[in-house]
Amino acid sequence: MTNLRNKEIYISGGNGFLGSHLVDRLVGEGISRERIATPRSSRLDLRNFDHAVEAVRDKRIVFHLAGNVGGIGYNQEHPGTLFYDNLMMGVNLIEACRQNGGVEKLILVGTICSYPKFTELPFREENLWHGFPEETNAPYGIAKKALLMMAQAYQQEFGLNSIYLLPVNLYGPRDHFDPRVSHVIPALIKKFVEAREQKAKEMTAWGTGRATREFLYVEDAAEGITLAAQDLNELTPVNLGSGMEISIKELTELIADLVGFDGEIFWDTTKPDGQPRRRLDTTKAKELFGFAAKTDFRSGLAATIAWYRQARDHA
Repeated sequence: MTNLRNKEIYISGGNGFLGSHLVDRLVGEGISRERIATPRSSRLDLRNFDHAVEAVRDKRIVFHLAGNVGGIGYNQEHPGTLFYDNLMMGVNLIEACRQNGGVEKLILVGTICSYPKFTELPFREENLWHGFPEETNAPYGIAKKALLMMAQAYQQEFGLNSIYLLPVNLYGPRDHFDPRVSHVIPALIKKFVEAREQKAKEMTAWGTGRATREFLYVEDAAEGITLAAQDLNELTPVNLGSGMEISIKELTELIADLVGFDGEIFWDTTKPDGQPRRRLDTTKAKELFGFAAKTDFRSGLAATIAWYRQARDHA
């Protein structure tokens, strides 16, 4: 077991959506906030190796959550930027941890986008390399998956102690609602809230609605990452998910209902669906560090909608 208390901790992306909830979780576990470093990228940009070295200086526990990430449209518009940014941030941080010499554990958080486009359901970790990712997010997914290979190589040659987690799509308070970069849940919440306020009679959603997704409430994800940091001691990819699969059509109708939008929903089938289906096998997370998601999906969505309505000027 890795004791996180009384250790100097660095969290890349610590001021972001997932990172801020991880900070809350660690503080709730009794870790002093003063021991958790979360410098913004405007001060320490991990694409710059010297900045990565500075970020992990004197740190014992390192969480890598930072990423340049967005929805299908953003991935289609910026594939090169997404590949470069996510690869270089991770490569620089892993090498900086190696040079540091005092890092006791590196927790790498990957993405479900790394899985092959056509993967037997539920997605099992051993199938991670059995095919090419869905084309619309392949640059992002491959960049993140490359960090697993680097971590394995660095453990073998240099003894760098790392773990690697694969979360599904996250949702919850503090998510990104900017339509340029938002994922499906915040994008739909924003659209339906605005449509209801404007008394719109209709709303258009992307794709056919047939694709399925699995979602994990962000507070559950923070709990899973914390448990893994404490109790997972082998470098094998481990899924973090809820085990719940829902079609985009069902999701869209559920959000419309929770928001109170009663207009008609049209589907723009000229827009891509993305990966056909996503659902994770979460057996390893339960077996290796006792994680199981707790938040009911409808309740989590309601909490997210309530937060957005209250904080949307800053979301």
